[in-house]
Amino acid sequence: MQKYLDSLLFGFHVIFHPFDGFWDLKREKRGTLKAALTFIVLTICMYTIEKQNTGFLFNTNRLEEVNVFVDIITVGLMFVLWCVSNWCLTSLMDGEGRMRDIAIYTAYAVIPLLIIQFPLVGVSHFITLEEGTFYYVFRNISYIWALALLLAGMSQTHQYSMKKTLFTTLLTLLGMMIITFIALLFFSVLNQIFVFVLSVYKEIRFR
Repeated sequence: MQKYLDSLLFGFHVIFHPFDGFWDLKREKRGTLKAALTFIVLTICMYTIEKQNTGFLFNTNRLEEVNVFVDIITVGLMFVLWCVSNWCLTSLMDGEGRMRDIAIYTAYAVIPLLIIQFPLVGVSHFITLEEGTFYYVFRNISYIWALALLLAGMSQTHQYSMKKTLFTTLLTLLGMMIITFIALLFFSVLNQIFVFVLSVYKEIRFR
C-alpha cells in the first residue's frame, strides 16, 4: 500500500522533472501499474465530469447526448491503442520499453490534464465569457504539458533521441489508425458472417 501511495505522489515529481522522473519510473521502479491505472481512471472521470458539469458558457456538449459508457470506452480504448501501437513499433525500432513501461509513462503523462482541468470545471461557473481567454489558455497549457511529458516519457523509456521520438510518435498515431481500421474490418466481416449463417438457419428451419 505504501509503495502504491509513493508511486502516486511521485507523479508530481515526474511532471516537474520529466527526464529524471521518467528515468526513475523505469530504472528505479518508482512507478507502478496500479498508480498508472489510477491516473487513467481519474482521466476518464475528469473527461466525463468535464462534459457534464462545465459551465454552460464554455460547454459545447449536448447534455442529453452525453453517454458515460461511451466516454469510458473512448478514453480506455485510446490508452490501449496507444500502448499496443507504441509497443509494436518500438519492438521493431530497438526500443527498450516493455508494454508495462509504456503503459506507466503514458498514464503519468496525463497528470497535467487532471491537475488543471478538474479545477477548471469549477472555475467555468464563476467567470464571464470575456474572461474565458484564461479558461482556454489553461486548457491548452494542460494539453501541451501532457504532450511534452508523453514525448519525454517515450524518449527516456526507449532511450531515443528527440528526433527519433517525434518520428516514432507519428508512426504510433498511424499505427493506431491502422489497428482501428483492421478491427472495424474484422468486426464487419464477423457481422456479415453472422447474418449469413442466421439467414441460412432461418431458411433451413422454415422449409
